[in-house]
Amino acid sequence: MAELTLQESIAEIPAAEWDGVAAPEQAAGRPVDPFTTHRFLSALDASGSTGPGTGWQARPLALREGGRLLAVTPLYVKGNSQGEYIFDHGWADALERAGGRYYPKLQIAVPFTPATGRRFLGADEHRDTLWRAAIGIAAQNRLSSLHATFCTAEEAVALAGVEGSLHRVTQQFHWENRGYSNFGDFLADLSSRKRKMIRKERESAHASGLTIRALTGDQIEPAHWDAFWAFYQDTGSRKWGRPYLTREAFDLFHRTMRDDILLVLAFNGSRPVAGALNFIGRDTLYGRYWGCIEDHPGLHFELCYYQAIDWAIANGHTRVEAGAQGEHKLARGYLPVETHSLHWIAEPSFRKAVDRYLQEERRAVGDEIEVLTAYGPFRKHEGRD
Repeated sequence: MAELTLQESIAEIPAAEWDGVAAPEQAAGRPVDPFTTHRFLSALDASGSTGPGTGWQARPLALREGGRLLAVTPLYVKGNSQGEYIFDHGWADALERAGGRYYPKLQIAVPFTPATGRRFLGADEHRDTLWRAAIGIAAQNRLSSLHATFCTAEEAVALAGVEGSLHRVTQQFHWENRGYSNFGDFLADLSSRKRKMIRKERESAHASGLTIRALTGDQIEPAHWDAFWAFYQDTGSRKWGRPYLTREAFDLFHRTMRDDILLVLAFNGSRPVAGALNFIGRDTLYGRYWGCIEDHPGLHFELCYYQAIDWAIANGHTRVEAGAQGEHKLARGYLPVETHSLHWIAEPSFRKAVDRYLQEERRAVGDEIEVLTAYGPFRKHEGRD
C-alpha cells in the first residue's frame, strides 16, 4: 500500500533515492534538469539559502510503497513571495485588504530558479496523487493557497482539472539552436540590422582589452567563486535588496556541481571583473546570475547571452534559457515562449476572482507572444515560423 509522508528536509531522503525518481536519466549522462537533483536542492538547505528566516522552509512530500520511493515533490512552506518569479504579490495584497491571511502558503518549486522543469518527480501516474495530497495539507492547515511554479506544460494541463486548481500562463525569452554550426550561422539567420547590432556589441565588449574565459568542471577554481560572490552581491543587493544565496552555497555548488556549471568570467589582466553563472542540463543551458565590479560597453550582453549561445552551439545544446523577463533579449535572438504554473486557492470567492484574472492574462500573454514573435530578429524567409 502506498504511503505519503511529509519530510522535515531534503536531507531526510538519501540522494540516490531522490535522484532515482527525480533524474533517473543521469545514470547514463547529464540530468535533463540539474535544479531538481538532490545535490542542488540540498545545497540550498545546507548553505542556509533556504530554511529558517529565509521564507523558504523545505517540506518535501514523498510517496512510498513497501519502503521504496515512488515519487517526490519539492514542497516548501513560504512566508513571503520572494524568489519565485511567478508574481502573486497582488493576490496577497488583495486577500489581506479583504481581511484574509495570504501567508504562510505552500509552494512546489525550485527556489530562486525561474527554469521550467518537472515538479512532480517520478512516474506520471503519481503526479495527481502528489498534487491532491499537497492540496489536502494546505486545506487541513487552513492555508490560503498552494502553488506549483515553472512546472511543465504537460503537468499544468493534466492537473488543472483537479478541483480548485488554476492554470497560469506567463512568458520568458529562450534561444533555440536551429541546427547552427557556429555563431556565424546564427548571425546569418538574423536580419541585417540585428546582425550588425550584435557584431557591434561583441566588438565593444572585446575592445576593452578584457580576456573572457568560459570555465566548467575542474577549470573552475575556488578563487573564481570569491570573485563571483562580489559580482553576485552587487546584483542581488540592487535587484532584491539582499542576495538570495549565501556564500556557502557557491562552495557547495563547486564541491558537488561544478560539472553542471558553466562560469563565464571577464578578466582585466589577471583580475576577474565580471561574470555570468550558467547551469548545464542535458539539452539546455540555463543562465542564472550575472554581476560586475567594472562597467564596460557591451559586456553584459557578451557574457550573459552571446557566450551562452557560443557554448550551446559548440556543445550541441538545443536551447538557452536566460532567466525571467527582459524584452531586450528579443533583439538578441531570444524568442518569447510560454511558461506554466498551477495554483490552488482555498477561499471560493477569491479563487473565482483569481480565475477571471488568469483567463484575461492568458489571452494577453498569447497576444503578446504572437506580436513579439512577428517582430523577432530573424530574417523572413520561407520555412521560418
